[in-house]
Amino acid sequence: MSEVPIRFPEIEVNGSPREMGRQLGEAAREKICEFVSRALERVNLTISITRDRAYQIARDSLVHANSYSVAMVDELKGMAESAGVSLEDLMLLQVRNQFTVESDAGCTSFAATQGVVSPSLVAQNWDNDPALDPYTVVLTRRPKGKPALINVTQVGLIAYIGLNEHGIGACLNTLPAPSRPAGVPHYFTLRGIFESSTLDDAIHAVRRAERAVPANILLTTPQGPADLEVTIDEVYVLREDQRGHLTHTNHCVHDELVAINEQFDELIESGPRKTRIDQQLLALQRPLTVEDAQKLLADHEGFPRSICRHPNDHPQHGFWETVLSVVIAPESRTMHIARGTPCCRPFETYRLD
Repeated sequence: MSEVPIRFPEIEVNGSPREMGRQLGEAAREKICEFVSRALERVNLTISITRDRAYQIARDSLVHANSYSVAMVDELKGMAESAGVSLEDLMLLQVRNQFTVESDAGCTSFAATQGVVSPSLVAQNWDNDPALDPYTVVLTRRPKGKPALINVTQVGLIAYIGLNEHGIGACLNTLPAPSRPAGVPHYFTLRGIFESSTLDDAIHAVRRAERAVPANILLTTPQGPADLEVTIDEVYVLREDQRGHLTHTNHCVHDELVAINEQFDELIESGPRKTRIDQQLLALQRPLTVEDAQKLLADHEGFPRSICRHPNDHPQHGFWETVLSVVIAPESRTMHIARGTPCCRPFETYRLD
């Protein structure tokens, strides 16, 4: 990715939901239109779904999304109006991970806190299709009457990886587990988390949704790190260990969910990656810093199927690689992001002022 610019494009919007959507649609019109036109093509590299079936799921899920948050749907409507695409097109982007539980991303994430001496961090590698890079931006939203937030996200999504002004940072992992075709899209519940100010509020934002897919959300909050293993029926909460560490890859960890792992194929070496990140954190022997986190994300044990992931010969996901690497530091309201594999791309700082 040597020809790719170092920084992601940056966009800022503010105001009512419809106003923010219109501003975003205008600022990223070309990217949104191209992403809409290519999204289904890229999905079909790992699964097979017809256009008619994909759009039916999008329409069905729009009903659930509107029940969850009229404001979020209004934002998408504003975006559709100014970008010149349909609302169904934008909903298709929200529901791509509902076509199969393994179509989203394989990621390694971790959080750590050491109290007031070393504020909490949450970090991850986002391993996915490198063709998504051109549609990725750093987006700051300043909604009227709700917390400001900053996300690194593909254009058109209602929320993604990032943090809000109340100190809630979120990283994401695919979690293979039972699913259903239609429901509140995962990114809507994530936006609900960014509209929260406490861990309890964040958990409620997920629990109140009639969800379609399982997911894992690793959080840093004012109440400390927490990992949410989300199924379509419940939200299971994991907390940090005695050293203040919490890690996750792409399989269930909670005692009540581990049996599910036997029902699904392991997603891109999830077990070895979790073992490796646990070992690396245990060996650190000091409070985790931003620089430490960046080095952990660049780890090549098991290369090319490593934490820092590179193309390999896997028949289904071999073209996936670490598309971006992020370290979120909520106390300083910053995200440190490497655009591409962190072993060879610098981390750039983005701030929620």
